[in-house]
Amino acid sequence: MSEPIHVQALVIGAGPGGYVAGIRLGQLKVKTLVVERDQPGGVCLNVGCIPSKALITASKYFDKLKHGSDMGLLADNVRVDMKKMQAWKGDVVGKLTGGVRQLLKSNGCDYLVGTAKLVGPRTVEVRGSAGDGGGTTTIQADHIVLATGSRPIEIPGFKFDGDRVVDSTGALAFSEIPQRLAVIGGGYIGIEIGTLYAKLGSHVTVVEALPAILAGTDPELGQVVARKLKKLGVQVLTGAKAKSWQEKGDRAVLTLQTGEGAEAAAVTIDADKILVAVGRRPNSEALGLETVGVRMERGFVPVDRRMCTNVPGIYAIGDLAGQPMLAHKASREAEVVAEVIAGHRAEMDVRCIPAVIFSDPEISTVGLTADEAQKLGRTIKIGKFPFAALGRAIANADTDGFVKVVIDAATHEVLGIHVVGNGASDIIAEAALAIEMGALADDLSLTIHAHPTLPEAIMEAAKAALGEAIHIINR
Repeated sequence: MSEPIHVQALVIGAGPGGYVAGIRLGQLKVKTLVVERDQPGGVCLNVGCIPSKALITASKYFDKLKHGSDMGLLADNVRVDMKKMQAWKGDVVGKLTGGVRQLLKSNGCDYLVGTAKLVGPRTVEVRGSAGDGGGTTTIQADHIVLATGSRPIEIPGFKFDGDRVVDSTGALAFSEIPQRLAVIGGGYIGIEIGTLYAKLGSHVTVVEALPAILAGTDPELGQVVARKLKKLGVQVLTGAKAKSWQEKGDRAVLTLQTGEGAEAAAVTIDADKILVAVGRRPNSEALGLETVGVRMERGFVPVDRRMCTNVPGIYAIGDLAGQPMLAHKASREAEVVAEVIAGHRAEMDVRCIPAVIFSDPEISTVGLTADEAQKLGRTIKIGKFPFAALGRAIANADTDGFVKVVIDAATHEVLGIHVVGNGASDIIAEAALAIEMGALADDLSLTIHAHPTLPEAIMEAAKAALGEAIHIINR
């Protein structure tokens, strides 16, 4: 074992929380070391957000090519080279992950590959990989930031084997398009990946235990996606639970339970691949948290607004620190914790965090839904503007969806904005800024938006909430 290394701050994990913390600490002249057991960039850059969006984009292009005849675009024998697509996805990932190491170095932050474990309140042991000799390095740090992220949940009877049964990582690495893909879980991960493979030619079946897909999302938005899934030929089985599967020749046969009690029935479906996408769990095991007394709740590490745990000098950010498990939330928490460690007055002070589902059409949402606002005792008004009446959406041949603006009836304060429609991910930032700044619907409606653009739909929906809509009939 080598002599202990002393740093002011040690960050465990180099995902969108950890590497951002390292960069910001470096900028603040805090001597910092980031430890990562796998690849820089974490799940998001390597096997999550970025590669999934790359494949989703490729599947959209393919789908557009096949259905461009209305625009006068005629293409024969359009086909997919999955190996080449995967290589392109790898290039996208490589450009970003390579940049992470360089950014850390440029900001004076050191980087170490290995698996970290707390052995004392200020002491961490890092075990290197077998390829690096497997030695152990002891790190002593004044501040320790836990940014270890999360991993897919495995369910009974569906152990990940990397062949028939895969998690999201495995599904994003298929070298061939599965003829039949069963997706267990109708949340955002299952719907995103299921949709991309449906567009590439797979027969996709989504198995969801709840009454509807995309639970937790405004049902009106989810219904638009459900209609498009049906148009794509995706079979959605709601109120169905995956119980088991078995190998039968060249296929897997899944057994599902539909209904409850006397109405329960067994149903079987065939699949070449089974994607289990029922959620994610925090990576809090084997960190040695119990050794130093860090409190946990259902695997998560509770923190205050300064990202402090119950143990002085130990902090947690990102998925490990609780919901929402979003990369951009982790990055903001990383900046906060870096400033706290550097002695600045900082805390996680946000009014809203936007969320995006890269389905078809896309869903983006920020702030309160109408139901949430009413449960809080707010009297509300709602304005909606359909993409079918939006010039840019019509020109894009992508008119499914709408923008919904929820405002306080008396003050006109913007409480929430919810979008379903392709391009939703690009226009939600304006909505988040409006809520963060305490904007009124009048601010949105009086702001001149460039024409023809998708963000005009936010202006139009705000006008509709005020009864001043121009391009739709006021109701």
